[in-house]
Amino acid sequence: MKISASEFKAKCLSLLDRVHDTGQPITITKRGRVMAVLQPVDDRDEKPWLRLRGSVKWLGDPFAPVVKDPRIKSLE
Repeated sequence: MKISASEFKAKCLSLLDRVHDTGQPITITKRGRVMAVLQPVDDRDEKPWLRLRGSVKWLGDPFAPVVKDPRIKSLE
């Protein structure tokens, strides 16, 4: 469904309910150009960073300096 921005502004709340209930996206246009697409949210994408859980392995020392300072003698 395509709708103009001015019509979307007037019917915003009912259109939000419609997208939620039907799952069909709405394309919002302004002067014939697409400005936005209103689509239902996928529950899995509510916190997308959670999909990365367990996929990263830390290999370095988090307390090590990033750049070695030649003025500091190492304790090694």
